[in-house]
Amino acid sequence: MGWLATTAARRGDPGVLWAAARSIVVVGLNYGPDADPLAAVGRREEGAVSVYAQGRDYHDVIKGRLKTLAQAIAHRTGAAVKVFVDTAPVMEKPIAALAGIGWQGKHTNLVSRDHGSWLFLGAVMTDLALAPDAAETDHCGECRRCLDVCPTDAFPAPYRLDARRCISYLTIEHKGHIAPELRAAMGNRIYGCDDCLAVCPWNKFARPTREAAFATRAALAPARLAALAALDDAGFRAAFAGSPIKRIGRDRFLRNVLIAIGNSGAAALVPVAARHLDDPSPLVRAMAVWALGRLADRAAFEHLRARRAPAETDPAVAAEWDRARLPPP
Repeated sequence: MGWLATTAARRGDPGVLWAAARSIVVVGLNYGPDADPLAAVGRREEGAVSVYAQGRDYHDVIKGRLKTLAQAIAHRTGAAVKVFVDTAPVMEKPIAALAGIGWQGKHTNLVSRDHGSWLFLGAVMTDLALAPDAAETDHCGECRRCLDVCPTDAFPAPYRLDARRCISYLTIEHKGHIAPELRAAMGNRIYGCDDCLAVCPWNKFARPTREAAFATRAALAPARLAALAALDDAGFRAAFAGSPIKRIGRDRFLRNVLIAIGNSGAAALVPVAARHLDDPSPLVRAMAVWALGRLADRAAFEHLRARRAPAETDPAVAAEWDRARLPPP
């Protein structure tokens, strides 16, 4: 089925919420990329999307496989089973470490000696008694590449993550405006961030995934910022049907794309950003203002401000117009 391992963790380990569970079968599926994810960060007129989100939603792929496994366990043993794929407050990473699949690195993500950083995790809880596998130990040593590479300094210390500064959190989970002091550091990362994963030395053992479902979808090959910024709601839904990207919605996605446009340094994208000054979403309008403040020449920007700022009714967007004043020449 493409699974890396099926291992058991003892009842009482962190994350066990199902009272009847005696064992947890932890499963990992490789989603390793076939190229260096950091290369996308250098293509400033394209958006960088986390490897895990470039293809089909992993929840759908893994859940189907886990159900097959769970049904096999139930059929052969009569045991009760319950499947989890990042769909409940189950601590998959520490459980996977206890089950021997890998260890939590200094970036807090799971690392495998055989597959590096690129593992999706799932679990089957069961009342079947299974002998536990040996827990994996930490093999990070003195390395701190993952900590040092973070664009927004989201690691206050090894094994600690400040989600408020994490680009993955900001571009995916955060629903509001992204703090101005973090936007420039986001570069062209429009959905997630793989920097701390990509630099891990254990990736020298990783292999590209063989799962066709994880192949990069057409809308992201290449992920041209101008084309992505042109998506209306229907276009966004069509382009990202079956993708984890779809769940953040068009407005938050465009927020991220416009930040990337503002960081592109490409004056040719000024008209692309300007078209969104009339967008119904304040999230989108605000980042259109920010992007124009970064890309447009002073005279053009001041002309836009004189025409647009007085009519703006949203306080956050009005604040962007005020904040985006360019310094004197």
